[in-house]
Order: sequence, then C-alpha cells, then structure tokens
Amino acid sequence: MANQSPIPVVVNGAGGKMGREVIKAVAGAPDMTLLGAIDLNPELLNKDAGEVAGCGPLEVPITNQFEPMLAMAAQEKVLGVMVDFTHPKTVYDSVRSAIAYGVRPVVGTTGLSVEQIQDLAEFAEKASTGCLIIPNFSIGMVLLQQAAIQASKYFDHVEIIELHHNQKADAPSGTAIQTAQMLAEMGKSFNPPSVAEEEKLAGARGSVANEGIRIHSVRLPGLIAHQEVMFGAPGQIYTLRHDTSDRACYMPGVLLSIRKVTQLKSLVYGLEKIL
Repeated sequence: MANQSPIPVVVNGAGGKMGREVIKAVAGAPDMTLLGAIDLNPELLNKDAGEVAGCGPLEVPITNQFEPMLAMAAQEKVLGVMVDFTHPKTVYDSVRSAIAYGVRPVVGTTGLSVEQIQDLAEFAEKASTGCLIIPNFSIGMVLLQQAAIQASKYFDHVEIIELHHNQKADAPSGTAIQTAQMLAEMGKSFNPPSVAEEEKLAGARGSVANEGIRIHSVRLPGLIAHQEVMFGAPGQIYTLRHDTSDRACYMPGVLLSIRKVTQLKSLVYGLEKIL
C-alpha cells in the first residue's frame, strides 16, 4: 500500500448521516483520499466536507455538480470510486452515470428494483467496470443471514421484521428483501397456510416476498437499523436479531468495498460476496 497512490473517493450524499460517516472513514484511511463530496442541500453548498462531517477541515468543498465531479474522478491516474448514499429515486441514474464515466460505484442506497439491478449489471459488464451494490455493510448482518440460511433447512415458517428510523424512504429495507431472497433460494416454500386468513386492515400481515416469506416494516424516530428473522415450529421460536447502535459499524464494510471494487470488472451484489 505504501508505494501505491491512494484511491480517490467521491461521496454522493455527503451531507446525509451515512455520507458524513463515510467522509470521516475515508479521511482516516491511509490508502484513500477524499476527492469530492456531492450533496443537493443548498445549505451545505461550498462548505468544507470535513467540517460538515465533524472530522476537521479537509479542503474539499461540498458541491452539487454531479457530472463534473465524475469527470474529474475519471481523469485520476488511480481508478476513482463513488460511494452513494442518496435516495431511491435518484440512485439508479447516479450509478449508471458513474459507470459511464468509468468511476466505480459502491452503492449503499437501497430501493433499486430487480430490473434496475439487472440493467446496471449488464451495463457494468459491457463497460468492464466494477460496481458493488451492498444492502447492508455490517458484518453482523452477514452473519445473521448465514445463520438464517442454516435455520431455514429445519423450519418451515419464517417472518422477517425490519425496523428503521422514520427518515428511511423505502420499505421494506433492501437488507430485508435480500434476506428473503437468500431464504427463497433454498429451494423450498415457507409458511404453508393452516387457516383462511382475513386481513381486517390491508397490510396487517406485512408484504409477501418469494416463497411465502413475509416482511414487516417499522419506522420510528429513535431507531437506526434493526432486523429480526423469526422461525417458528410447534413448541418453539427461534429468533435471530441484529441491532445497530452507531453508523460507524458500517464503515469497515464500506472501506473494504472501496478497495475491492477497483479490482472488479462487473457488478457484484452483497457484502458476503467480497468477504
């Protein structure tokens, strides 16, 4: 690492809670440099990204000029990386633009549809550009999902409950959807009906993912990010739960993803694929 130039990183969504954590993490990583910080909040325009993030001045002003920043990152002698923590409505276009410029996206924004992910995968493949879409950067969540896969071999009933702060725009969370997809790939259906259910209020039983897996979403101030996977069988309940108390828990996964994406030539989905 000592003889290599640092990885230039652009943070898209620099003023958000996760964006600020990423700026602090990148600033503290010896093999990375914060090249740019993008945010659409007019109150943050031209402010020092480090001061906004709370880690001291970095002499990197926050800008709302997205494509010019990508163009600058594309001209660096070391492959540029864009870390995206923005909004489900804008993330697809942002990631596609980054790939077009040859800038490697690391995407923490959830809400992309299956079709959008497939389109981005095909585009990244044609461009021979690495892209990482990570629903959850926490190693604890990866371990929970692996434990859930093992448990699903022995239980036929499972429901997922995900709990997040009330500023999260999408529901269910990308992590919950990914967990359900992992369980659905086990080759069995879950929750065989034992009674004709009637919802007195629409959505009372949550949403139904593949293979009959139900997902319930909770949004409350005071929460950060939490998930339970509950398995049931006659006489027993087996619950797996992951709780987040500080967004700093995601940063080792973010930094690992920044390093790994420069080695890729296509899109990879999920932190577990690069561990």
